[in-house]
Amino acid sequence: MIAIIIGLIVALIIFVVVISAVQQHKEKQEAEKRTKVAKQKAIIDESEELILNLGNLPSSPNLVKILNKRSINAAKAIQTLMPGAKGIKSRIQELSARLEAAEDLAGKQGNEETFMVPDNEQQILTILQCIKKIRATLKSEQSKGILDAQTFTQEDQRLDAMQLKINIESLVKRGSQAQSKEMLGSARQYFEKALQTLATHPIKTEYVATKQTEISNQLADIADSLKNTNANDAAKKAKSEESELDILFQPKKKW
Repeated sequence: MIAIIIGLIVALIIFVVVISAVQQHKEKQEAEKRTKVAKQKAIIDESEELILNLGNLPSSPNLVKILNKRSINAAKAIQTLMPGAKGIKSRIQELSARLEAAEDLAGKQGNEETFMVPDNEQQILTILQCIKKIRATLKSEQSKGILDAQTFTQEDQRLDAMQLKINIESLVKRGSQAQSKEMLGSARQYFEKALQTLATHPIKTEYVATKQTEISNQLADIADSLKNTNANDAAKKAKSEESELDILFQPKKKW
């Protein structure tokens, strides 16, 4: 009887340990599953935000299509992880309808050449942040094999062209403002930085060539202004020194 009782106690302990281990394993799996679901939800939220911010850029149905497809893939991943997740089926249907609409419009891209850079600094910052996030997203989708290389290159170059235009127009604007205030040294620095940015940009578009000519002309105007200013300053200095010499060597008055 003692042996039987000991055996039962040992069996009970083993049973409890096994049950505990199984429970811990299930809890770990559930925690990992929740983490994966949260990650997919974050992808959907980020894609939605990027689509909303696309309103500040030239029309780009291709980008809308790519981002909607990204959201659908994330939603389907959630459905696989948690088939009973509330509202996931209707969410997939909604995203699929939006993707179909975007595919109908794909190819009708806006022209980045006509893109107008806003005057508000906060708007400019928001747009630059949006472009940076979209480019990183495109790179991620391409590295996963979801986005083909040709589409990635086409869209990335469009975004790069807009980013370049924002940077150049902002520098030119600041340079022009400094020039109008006769702060010629500061103006020259802004224009030289813009010209250097254009010179090192790998893709030579019509916009790049046009801006290089315009900025070079502005720098030439500043150089002429500086020469005239220096000449005037030199003339004033010479005249001042001449006046001082006249006073020094003028005939002494007799009292």
